[in-house]
This record gives sequence, C-alpha cells and structure tokens, in this order.
Amino acid sequence: MPCIQPDLSQDYSDFIIRYFSFSQTALTFNSSAPGFSQGQTAESCFSVISSQYAVYHMPLAETLPLTLNRFSYPSIPKLYTLLDTSSMESSGILTAFAQPSLALRGRGTLIGIVDTGIDYKNPIFLGSDRSTRILGLWDQTEEGPGIMMGNILEDIPYGREYTREEINRALEAEDPFSVVPSRDESGHGTLLAGIAAGNETDSASFTGAAPEAFLAVVKLKQAKQYLRDYYLIPSSSEAYQENDIMMGIKYLLLVARRHRLPLTILISLGTNMGSHEGTSPLARYLDTVSAFPGVVTVIAAGNETGYSHHYFGTVEADEEFEDVELRIASGEEGFTMEMWTQEPELFSVGFLSPTGELIGRIPNNSPMEQRITFLLEDTVIYLNYQVAEFETGSQLIVMRFVRPTPGIWRLRVYNSLYLKGAYHLWLPAHGFLSEDTFFLRPHPDTVITEPGNASLPITVGAYNHRSGGIYIHSSRGYTRLGRVKPDLAAPGVDVEIPSSSGLSPIRITGTSAAAAHAAGAAANLLSWAFRNGSFSYMNTSIAKTFLIRGAERNPVFTYPNREWGYGTLNLYNAFLRMRE
Repeated sequence: MPCIQPDLSQDYSDFIIRYFSFSQTALTFNSSAPGFSQGQTAESCFSVISSQYAVYHMPLAETLPLTLNRFSYPSIPKLYTLLDTSSMESSGILTAFAQPSLALRGRGTLIGIVDTGIDYKNPIFLGSDRSTRILGLWDQTEEGPGIMMGNILEDIPYGREYTREEINRALEAEDPFSVVPSRDESGHGTLLAGIAAGNETDSASFTGAAPEAFLAVVKLKQAKQYLRDYYLIPSSSEAYQENDIMMGIKYLLLVARRHRLPLTILISLGTNMGSHEGTSPLARYLDTVSAFPGVVTVIAAGNETGYSHHYFGTVEADEEFEDVELRIASGEEGFTMEMWTQEPELFSVGFLSPTGELIGRIPNNSPMEQRITFLLEDTVIYLNYQVAEFETGSQLIVMRFVRPTPGIWRLRVYNSLYLKGAYHLWLPAHGFLSEDTFFLRPHPDTVITEPGNASLPITVGAYNHRSGGIYIHSSRGYTRLGRVKPDLAAPGVDVEIPSSSGLSPIRITGTSAAAAHAAGAAANLLSWAFRNGSFSYMNTSIAKTFLIRGAERNPVFTYPNREWGYGTLNLYNAFLRMRE
C-alpha cells in the first residue's frame, strides 16, 4: 500500500527496490526472512520514485539486525556526505555574457539542487522585480502533507513544499520564518545556489553562472539512526540517505514539468560506498533522467584525493596472499570497508590485529554474516561475502569494524580464483572517518565518489582558477573498470558568494563549488538551445559533448586524464566550437 510519513519515522526501515519488478525477491534473497514469508506485511508500505524504483518501508523491529544475507546490497540505502571542505571569468561565462546573442544568463531555465536547502532571504536569489526566483522549496525535515498529486508515480508522501507565492509572502513579512520556516543551517545548499544562479551584485563584484535562471531546491533530511548505526557513521557527521536524494530528484522533475522549463540538476553529495562503476540505484536513476530531453545532470567528482582511502592490490598466481596495511586512529569508534573485484575473480580474507592476533583465512563459501572477535581486544569485525553482487556480478566483501583497536592492522587477502588477481578496497569518504585512519600504501586514483561514476551525467573535478593548478583533494578517476571520469574541471577553490546579511561573504572550496559552476554553464547552454530551437531536444549527452569540445586543454598534458578529464570548463569556447 502507499505510505504516509514512514520516510520520517525512526521506527521504519527503508529499502530501495526495482519498482517494475516489485516483488519479494527484488528486496531479499531469503524468502524466510521476517516480514517476507507472507510478502508485504500489514504495517509495511511503499512510495514510488519512478517507473524503475520504489522505496519499501518496513517496521524496524522486523528488519534488525540488518545483514547482507537477509537483504540485497543495493536495497540498503547508502549514506552520502557533502562535498566541500572572481571564478566566472575563468569558466568563460562572463565572456559569453559579453556577447549579446549569448548573454542568456540562464533565462527560461530551471536549476534544481538537492542539498541542505537555501537561505531564501538572500537578495542574490531575487529577480529584477524583487520577487523570488525560487519556484519551489521542498523541505524533507518538516512534517507535512507531502506533495500529493493523485498519481502514485508523482506523489511524494512526506515533507513540506513551499511555493514561490509562499516564499514571496515570507519575504514581505516582518518575520519571514513565521511564513516559511525552512532554513539552511549548514549553508552548503545556499552556496551552491549562489554560485550556479546568484544575481550580479550592485558592485558587480559577484555574479552567479546563470543569474536569471529559476531555482528549485530540496532540503534533505538527515539519515535515520538505524542506517548510521549499520554503516558506523560518527554522530558528528552529516549523512543523507540515497532514497531521499532520489526522491529529491523526482521533486525537481515535477517542478520542471509544472512550469514547463528545461532543467539542470546539481548533485554535490558523494559516498565511497558502492562499485565505483555507477551501478547504485541513485547512479542508475541519474543515468535514466540524464537521457530525458531538456534535462542536464551535473555531479561533483568528490574530494578524496590525498586522504589515502583507496587501495589497489594484486595477488599473483605464485603468491599465497597479500597483506594490506591499515592504520586505525585512536578513538575511531567504527567504520565500514568494502572490497570489490572484477568478475569472475574470487577472494577471501583474514586479519592480523595490532597486538599480533591472527585470524586465518576465512572461507568465502558462506553467505551468512560472520562475527569475528579477538581474545585480547574489544574489536568486533562483521564480515560478509557477496560472491556475485546483485548489480555487477563482481565479488563484494563488506567488513564492518566495531570498536577497532588503534594501530596498524593487516588485512590478509587470498586469491581463490586467479585471472589477474586485482582488487580494490575503499574506506568511507572524508567526513565519515577520522583523518588519522588510512591505508599506509594507498593508490591515488579511482576515487571518484558515487554517484559521480554514473555514465551519462557530467562529472566535475575542481581546480584553483587563480593559480591554474588542480585542487589538491579533487577526486581522480577513472571508474573501477576504466571509464573516463571526471569529464571536466571547473573553479572550486575559495569561491565566495555574498551573505544575506551583507557583511562578510561566505566561502566554499571543493568539487561542490566546481559542479555548481558547471551547472550554471549547462543552464546557459539549455537557455541557448531552447531559444535557438535547433537543439530543443538537448539532454545531458549533448550538453556534455558541447562542453567537452569547448574545454581548455593545457598542451603539457595528455587528454583525457584522471585529474582534469577532458580539460577545464569554458562556456564561450563551447559556443565558438559550434561555428567550426
């Protein structure tokens, strides 16, 4: 049955399932698991994301403990974090504004942002008539009626939507928050919106990339506690659920259709969980949406370079095993580590603790989660082998470290079926882990965060537009199987927008800012395409091709490459290339 409000309830668990194959087996491999032996229970329900995906809600008491032998890996929502830690000229955007035929400034388009909300009072989001350019703001954190359209494919059964009219009334009120109480506590979403679509200030010292575009904004709710517990996410970290991000994208599409506007979607969230090949439900949904005419999707590449969270290793045919050294910080309460191989390779693992206790080779022939304890330590490791992961066919090994002893751990990797002997290991993304927990011999590449490995969206790395160098933490590609990512690099170091108070500006560094630049550039392309009429069918693939053709390339480098993709964003060059 459809749902009312379980998305917000801590008493319900959420699972992402294939909607067109809505069935028990889409959610669980074990038909005898609680709540599934008779199919849907009286207390369970579902809400639809698209014609491909739905969110299935079950009473939490029926789903705990959450294990991969009971529920399929992709059905458990992954948790995502924020990707941040004078620029428009470097992007060729001001040059395009200077040409009368190209000075479209995002006019007649919609930029949609799924993030932490927006400071709707900031004057950089007002039109020339001083009314808001925000056409819709969906706050997932508020209890409300949701957005009920009378159609299960369009209904959004939780949160509260604020329309343009309501926001305008709030702006006229003595206390705006008494009318529209939604706030952007972190400021991250406001920064992205400002870079992508902020007005030019009176002093002309600031302009967004598409200052006349309309905005639609989603304020994500924080992840439910049971998922934070499962993934061992620190209480101080901001974490957002995969299914909530997918629902946010659904909302942006609804607003675009409601106002009949072409849409640029900006996603500046990421995770190290997943195949790093764009196979997660969120990545696949973005691939589907990216193919729609009039929709361009832009994703931040992540800020993982330099944090030593990735290891790439091989176990040769004549070797019994390889030891992977992992330093765990004092005070680290726990984390989840994933190991991915290329099918049909098959591996198994053992552990050597800092005190020298050896857990020998653990056979990979059991689908059950294994609980590993140590004689002289408080550490518990939950180990789960997926010999053929649901979406990829690759072997996946998930290791959850609880109360790990600080010091140098050794993961002993054994090859059970040698072809090339290669495997990847990823620790959680920066923000979900202590900076003093890392691999001692890391591999610097293949650290694009999900969903940046999705095939069709434009994935954007960051560079310093003042020095011309790549941002030190901008995630490097390629994908796990060698597909080119990132696609482009854009300015992403110390990018500022004016604050709503008019005092000191607020600043952002990271691929979030770079992606916001690219989203604004994409909105300008859409504005030109729909005004021109020749490319009214423009989608993400077409926009990506135009931007790649116009990218600036340093003759010192070979392109594409793992840091810059196909070069640096230059919107004006993209238009010039169309004449050739």
